[in-house]
Amino acid sequence: MKRRSLLALLAAMPIPSLAASAAGPDRHIAPGEVLRGGFVQERHLKGFNAPLRSDGHFVLVPGRGLIWRVEKPFAITTVITSAGLVQQVGGNETMRLAAARLPFLSHLYNMLGGALGGDWHALETDFLVERSGDPAHWQVRLTPRKADDTLAMPFAAIVAEGGRFVETVEMTKPDGDADVLRFVDQALNGAPLSADEATALDSLGK
Repeated sequence: MKRRSLLALLAAMPIPSLAASAAGPDRHIAPGEVLRGGFVQERHLKGFNAPLRSDGHFVLVPGRGLIWRVEKPFAITTVITSAGLVQQVGGNETMRLAAARLPFLSHLYNMLGGALGGDWHALETDFLVERSGDPAHWQVRLTPRKADDTLAMPFAAIVAEGGRFVETVEMTKPDGDADVLRFVDQALNGAPLSADEATALDSLGK
């Protein structure tokens, strides 16, 4: 699978991709903290009068990975770690991509980890990062750099807004389609993972 094909695949998945930051600018999640919350995703596609809506919950464990569970309209679970990516639909595994076989996944995971942890500086190699506002109400705009076309991102622009946590993310694709994510009921604490959460993150190995 070519890198560009992989990115196009990830862009079509019901996951937050590079933009679902868990913390505002310059606020990193501390080791041992776990962020949990809900989301509503609207996919605006040409030819459709109304957006395609899905909702669910996510769990972010810095240094370990992300669990992204779509619950409606269909049950889809995507797990991303430094070891790769796995997806289940209706409880059945439908996709498994190992970083060992696709080294670009490691690069993608590092970018994702930077965004999820609120480390916007980690994204400056791949994106032009423009920040505005204040800690109570801020905005970050990510524009992909195009110096190396083999690493071209499947988005024309990504805009995140929020306060303590990200509240909305809009991802616009080059063809004009867009995804809008709204995050709700977010909580950051040191509560241990459930058995199911630990199993999901360990399913890709180390």
